[in-house]
Amino acid sequence: MPERNERADGAPGGHPPGGTAARENTRPYDVVLFGATGFTGRLTAHYLARQAPPGLRWALAGRDARKLAALRSELAATHPALADLPLLEADVTDGAALRQLAASARVVATTVGPYIRYGHALVAACADTGTDYLDISGEPEFVDLTYLRCHERARRTGARLVHSCGFDSIPYDLGVRLTVERLPEGVPLRVDGFVRSNAGLSGGTFSSALLAFARGRRMARTARERRRADPRPPGRTVRTPVDRIRRGADQGDWAVPLPTIDPRVVGRSAAALERYGPDFRYRHYAAVRHLPTVVGGVAGLGTLALLAQHPSTRRLLMSRLAPGEGPDAARRARSWFSARFVGTGGGRRVVTEVSGGDPGYDETAKFLAESALCLALDGGLPETSGQVTTAAAMGEALTARLVRAGVRFDVREEGPA
Repeated sequence: MPERNERADGAPGGHPPGGTAARENTRPYDVVLFGATGFTGRLTAHYLARQAPPGLRWALAGRDARKLAALRSELAATHPALADLPLLEADVTDGAALRQLAASARVVATTVGPYIRYGHALVAACADTGTDYLDISGEPEFVDLTYLRCHERARRTGARLVHSCGFDSIPYDLGVRLTVERLPEGVPLRVDGFVRSNAGLSGGTFSSALLAFARGRRMARTARERRRADPRPPGRTVRTPVDRIRRGADQGDWAVPLPTIDPRVVGRSAAALERYGPDFRYRHYAAVRHLPTVVGGVAGLGTLALLAQHPSTRRLLMSRLAPGEGPDAARRARSWFSARFVGTGGGRRVVTEVSGGDPGYDETAKFLAESALCLALDGGLPETSGQVTTAAAMGEALTARLVRAGVRFDVREEGPA
């Protein structure tokens, strides 16, 4: 497949005068967690209950007041100070309520997906009100539509719209950034990423994937519109080519290209940040030990893609693993992930490994919560606005937060390439 040039994703712009500082004093909440009663939302709420610093002004939000109250009681059972945690009722179909919710917060983090169905009104409300927005979307069509509809509005109001703040795509975005920073400046850079995990799909991820398969033509059309609207980095080239399946690419494993949102996010960070050099290329793979696993995985994805084209079979598949469903704590405790990045440039070779626990739930909740705390509380962040990536908006500060939270970022130089 021919290589494609990525375009810049929200070049640094900065908040308008009085933006961030004014929000600190005039808005009642630092962080609002929307979709708090869903499976990942609950995990994120529990993480915030444990890790939020004293004095953080935060609230739970969702469409069902009774479920919100039950979650608050659950949190207060182990954290009594949360007995009066504010609850905000809003539905994804109620634009006025979502706008009021957005205007009350400095940062809104949402777990309500599939985002292509349920996400547009909230991100638009945040763009309109100058509110920082975070999600855990791995849906390229939704991210591209958000850029087309909301990027310029968010730049004007000073909002930072940051998608993919879960396992999609924080380990890759921050892992590649860390690799690039250890390589020479001003030279062509090449980074390959290899991910392993023993975790299964979440209900939300499964539903999002089925919808993406069903909306393939619309997704491709939206991607083309995004490329036309998104300016290329002047004088620089950024590529995220899709490679073939090959052997021996990383420690003797089979390298299977992953057509996920992750390489797109990495490419947009590279387009926004000159540190990635004049000519940057990133390739993204699953690292698989055995050939039968590769064959079975490819066949399974092909079958799912075919079945997703028909509404009846798509509904049947979604009923088997619905959004909001997920594994119990014991299963999550056995899950892990590792993402290894091999970077070369200027005669140097750098290897970075990002690793942690259950990626689809526990670590995703951690990634989202720490991203929200980073935007709400950390000083010295890059001056950005509009649709931006985690590496461009929070880079070093978010990496430091995740290290303190137990995610491993191991970097080593291995001598000449």
